[in-house]
Amino acid sequence: MASFPTTHVEDLELSRLIVGTNWFMGYSHYSAAKDKWIKSYMTPARIAEVMGVFARNGVNAVMSMQNPTMHEAIHIVREETGVKMHWICTPNGEHVEDLMPGIEESAEYGARICMPHQHWTDGNMLVNDRVVVGLEKVTERIRSQGMIPGLSTHRPETVVVCDKAGYDVATYIQMYNAIGFLCQVETDWVARIINGTPKPVMCIKPLAAGRILPPTGFSFVFNSIKPNDMVCVGTMSTFEAEEDIRLCREIIERRSALPAELTFSRSKSALV
Repeated sequence: MASFPTTHVEDLELSRLIVGTNWFMGYSHYSAAKDKWIKSYMTPARIAEVMGVFARNGVNAVMSMQNPTMHEAIHIVREETGVKMHWICTPNGEHVEDLMPGIEESAEYGARICMPHQHWTDGNMLVNDRVVVGLEKVTERIRSQGMIPGLSTHRPETVVVCDKAGYDVATYIQMYNAIGFLCQVETDWVARIINGTPKPVMCIKPLAAGRILPPTGFSFVFNSIKPNDMVCVGTMSTFEAEEDIRLCREIIERRSALPAELTFSRSKSALV
């Protein structure tokens, strides 16, 4: 098994690259047609085939909602590779009471980190009051279930509010990419917030759901975040997984991150 650069969330050692799952679950952020195709194609076995590439290359974490499909895929990966993927679960709900069953289900599935989804976090944050309504009760339940509490959010304000309030939040999920896709404020502001918190941040949408080429997207994100931060990326094939892993490793190690093989069409004939 190969290794990959790691960081820590409390006592849990995680690879700085995390397996994203929107391309497994059917959330393409592109079109309804693509969502339907993904959902029809990505069986637990196919998901496990892609995740297995990450596992064999030292990537030991996956982020997703809690559900039977991912539970089965993670089990297959462990059986085939011997690697136990650390599951970062993102349960959802409108209010605290809605969120609790998802927290308990995440624990039953064996999640190591529980990060209430952006829908809950941002919906219950009162920025002017500098509070996230019900968060103390939520983090207490997460701890009682043996998991590390974090928060998934699309709003940089969440990081500032939680750090200043001293909430029991060990890590954050934050939207970050070179074109500001789905970011709430300009990318330089997002970078400032990520670098301003001592807590590790998991950066999602580094390639803006396929709108940014991997060398460009990964270079931008990894070169402007902290050494203890992570990047979460989704892939749909073993080929994409292999390429993304190599690029990210080279960028982290400050080596030239160029594709091993470029795309080619007749219009590029004069460039060869």
